[in-house]
Amino acid sequence: MPKVKTNSAAKKRFKLTGTGKIKRKHAFHSHILTKKSTKQKRNLTHSTLVDSTNETRIKALLNV
Repeated sequence: MPKVKTNSAAKKRFKLTGTGKIKRKHAFHSHILTKKSTKQKRNLTHSTLVDSTNETRIKALLNV
């Protein structure tokens, strides 16, 4: 039986925490930043957790 491959796009975008939750970065912080306020850009720098409704789908992509 062949090995199960991890989704390459998912492994670049998500990291597991010590408790098994999944960390992600915010969208809308890569380009067209001139029209966004400083407050909005600052708040987008922090990482956050994936919502529990999507967690099982992403764990399947990561083979966790």
